Amino acid sequence: MMKFKKILVANRGEIALRIMRTVREMNIATVAVYSKVDRGSPHVSFADEAVCIGDAVASDSYLNIDKVIQVCKDLHVDAVHPGYGFLSENPLFARALSDHGIVLIGPSAKSMELMGDKLTSKNLMAEHQVPMVPGVNKAVRDVEEAKRIASEVSYPVMIKASAGGGGKGMRIIENEAELESMMARAVSEAASAFGNDAVFIEKYVTNPRHIEIQVLADQHGHTVHLFERECSVQRRHQKVIEEAPSSVLTEAKRQEMGAAAVRAAEACDYVGAGTVEFMVDGDLNFFFLEMNTRLQVEHCVTEEITGLDLVKEQIKIAQGESLSFGQDDLHINGHALEIRVYAEDPTNGFLPSTGTLSLYQRPQGVGVRVDDGFEQGMKIDTHYDPMIGKLICKGKDRAEAIERMSRAIDEFRIGGVETTLQFCKFAINHEAFKSGNFDTGFVSKYFDPALLNPIDENTQEVAAIMAVHVLDQAKSTQLPINQKSSAWQSRRS
Repeated sequence: MMKFKKILVANRGEIALRIMRTVREMNIATVAVYSKVDRGSPHVSFADEAVCIGDAVASDSYLNIDKVIQVCKDLHVDAVHPGYGFLSENPLFARALSDHGIVLIGPSAKSMELMGDKLTSKNLMAEHQVPMVPGVNKAVRDVEEAKRIASEVSYPVMIKASAGGGGKGMRIIENEAELESMMARAVSEAASAFGNDAVFIEKYVTNPRHIEIQVLADQHGHTVHLFERECSVQRRHQKVIEEAPSSVLTEAKRQEMGAAAVRAAEACDYVGAGTVEFMVDGDLNFFFLEMNTRLQVEHCVTEEITGLDLVKEQIKIAQGESLSFGQDDLHINGHALEIRVYAEDPTNGFLPSTGTLSLYQRPQGVGVRVDDGFEQGMKIDTHYDPMIGKLICKGKDRAEAIERMSRAIDEFRIGGVETTLQFCKFAINHEAFKSGNFDTGFVSKYFDPALLNPIDENTQEVAAIMAVHVLDQAKSTQLPINQKSSAWQSRRS
């Protein structure tokens, strides 16, 4: 068993900062890498050492394996935490680190490959008795074969890209007349997005819920699940609101899904923190979707209900330590909600919103947590994902968590860009959400942009008060209104 002395975080923004805080608590030195546009990012100033590795385009910086490894070698880094996104599920990166004697705080390249391809993972899961959606676990290239399979499965069916994710290369087909054109689009999109045009067909489950199970596995054969997360409120197949536990699972179903997730992890010799995602129908039948071989954006709600620091557990596992708890030691404590605060305009199809954060005030109080990577005055641009941060609220039960989240959303003041805050407040206070009777179609069923008043009375009043205050300050000091100063000057290359 080894003890890390220095960890490089190969990521940016809120997840880089979140990881570094845990690393510092463990008395381990931190190294940040950053692109030129991220020079003033909080994760850069927080780290013990920081190195600029390229321009804003991700392929020249955060996705450049050679540059990341060179920094590791130059600064004598023991291990790398990839966060999520970028290189976090890249088996080439995992192998390159291993070749240079650097530990990846994550699973092996082999596990990534087995679970990264949907067809391979589906076949593996079927061998280990993990429930699967009816369909075929092989690539389908011939239209006539596709028609035969769809007829056997029965419409509606779904065509999915084998190497896909995030809704790309995915089409719902209601009848045979649609199949040929929809299949051609899915194949083309899959080839363009993933460099792999393989697609497969499975039964489309109507009104599904998206429920996932967090797992932890050490290097000594111990695997546990940390219960479920409900992730059904989505836009464009991307999650917006998550909670733990789910409002619909019985204890028996929770244990059944947890056991299936553990089998899935063991099937690919998984080590570290991972998430097994399931689709759940109206009768609580569940079917394997995929396994994410990394830390999830929504890991925070699991931390809130279990009391565990998942990043700390990842690091301990990577150092060779055994899990310090078993399945029977784990219990659900309270209820947690997370909303993703995106710089997007919900009244305009959730399109990204760019600009400068002219106002940025975080909510506070009991049971409120904010994981973010921005400060007032920073710019939101188009170079990276538009997520500003995550707001997490915990209560003794689901009702209290919803009430606390509503209050915290009202206290979260963001100016200069449009955000998803008011959409999230609408969603968690909708009767369908409060009752627990919702699915992945929540946005299309219940959300109308007209329901969001672009400028409510409270926001208008606050904006007016702030404008008067700023003008008064400017008059009294005779300084330009937009003049800013920075308390931190970068000393890094």
